[in-house]
Amino acid sequence: MKVYDAENQIVGRMSSRIAKELLKGEQVIVVNAEKAVMSGRPKQKISHYDERVKRGDPFHGPFFPKYPNEIFRRVVRGMLPWHQARGRNAFKNLKVYISVPEEFKENPREKIQAADASKLRTTYITLGDLSTNIGAKKRW
Repeated sequence: MKVYDAENQIVGRMSSRIAKELLKGEQVIVVNAEKAVMSGRPKQKISHYDERVKRGDPFHGPFFPKYPNEIFRRVVRGMLPWHQARGRNAFKNLKVYISVPEEFKENPREKIQAADASKLRTTYITLGDLSTNIGAKKRW
């Protein structure tokens, strides 16, 4: 079982590494999902995700997550072979949390060096800010 800290980490780069580990059969836990960052202009990211959330019928879908932990899970899901059994089984081994739960405070948390946001030369937005702008109630 690996515990990753998503604080100041780029979502796409981090989730591609996590997807590879899930396909190998490992259990992965991600904490501080609200502090992960998406690179790009914040207004553009907000409008893109806002369109996705408001698309369709609220009762029949398509459904798209609003909270940071659910957005992170959805990004990882997009990097797995979801239409195959091995992709669905791998996805079951992923747990994503907002902040750090009590049971994982003692565990050592890893960071992925290649996914550090300090390497970005562009603007970015955190998943927490993105989710509050697309209509999530703040619970972190």
